Amino acid sequence: MKNRDLYLTQLINYRDKPLIKVITGIRRCGKSTLLSLFESHLIDSGVSKDHIIRMNFESFEFDEITDYRELHSYIDKRLINKSDRHYILLDEVQQVSSWEKVINAFLVDANVDIYITGSNAYLLSSELSTLLSGRYVEIKMQPLSFKEYLDFTQTDKGGNLEEEFNQYLRYGGLPTVVELLDNPDTIGPFLEGIYNTVLMKDVIERNGVRDAALLESILKFIAANVGSIVSTKKISDYLTSSGRKTTSDTIDSYLKMLENAFIIYRANRYDLKGKMFLKTLEKYYIVDMGIRNQLTGLRNTDYGHVLENIIYLELLRRGYEVTIGKIGTLEVDFVATKADEKIYYQISATILDEKTRERELRPLESIADNYPKYILTMDRSIFNDYSGIKVKNIMDFLLE
Repeated sequence: MKNRDLYLTQLINYRDKPLIKVITGIRRCGKSTLLSLFESHLIDSGVSKDHIIRMNFESFEFDEITDYRELHSYIDKRLINKSDRHYILLDEVQQVSSWEKVINAFLVDANVDIYITGSNAYLLSSELSTLLSGRYVEIKMQPLSFKEYLDFTQTDKGGNLEEEFNQYLRYGGLPTVVELLDNPDTIGPFLEGIYNTVLMKDVIERNGVRDAALLESILKFIAANVGSIVSTKKISDYLTSSGRKTTSDTIDSYLKMLENAFIIYRANRYDLKGKMFLKTLEKYYIVDMGIRNQLTGLRNTDYGHVLENIIYLELLRRGYEVTIGKIGTLEVDFVATKADEKIYYQISATILDEKTRERELRPLESIADNYPKYILTMDRSIFNDYSGIKVKNIMDFLLE
């Protein structure tokens, strides 16, 4: 079992705190493995195995537990002594109806520390949030970062980084993909399977979607247009031109469903002068490059936008809130903020060409404040500072 230190450290830091630990993320991004790593950590730190209750609702072993009463009864029998500390680890708990009642009951009635995972945002839907208000922490898990990917493929620093990076851009970062790299023909069918499962179970079944073909068309449009400004009207016009009539409301609601299944992420635009969020023309990014390439094929891929997608996800991993910055008619790719920190980023495949360089520098030069400003590029250049705007290589940035 390979380590996922970024997430495991968070779980360890929250251990025994009076909060439910909720791990969310797309299917097969490694949530179950993370729980197994944490279970090993508990055992290594002296917790007896019979004080750990681990259930995975994707497993046939728990197939008969479908509602909260059965779940309560099962866990209750496993609690050896209610005054002893027990650890409850529940995988894909959304399969059990009204499961949140059980969580709430044990929080009140027993000495427990609870960890749950789920593949869609409905896990934290209003009902649960109300029931557990302020008593849970969400750990948002993603497929492997480039740094983790190298760790999984065991590429040492002497390996060909560029080759590994291109492979990462092509096949994505779902942990299983790494195990299939020695037989690349198997990767496509695997990604197709994940994508179909997520679409079927976490979107179509979950929401009772009536027009699955329309949903898929919308997702394919987003996949082909990552990093481009998108409006429901733009999608609607595209679908109408390919013979599919639909409404903006339907598109909007389908986009929200895809977001809730962690397949796509929406980045809102923020007016840096007016200091307000803009209601329209967001950008969307896709959770994994492998899934994206499976949807669109590798042809006519805008390399700059693919890099943008990778950086967007990396900034989320690092705990930033990420928006698109608008300053007059210019645009800053990303404004990354957390607590009292703010950083501006422009992403460009190369800035060796003077015109491109000027175009990328202009928005950053228009910002009056003194927060750090970066251009991230694939170039390896001697010049790494243009009047205070730093230039950094994308792979170096991802490996920080």
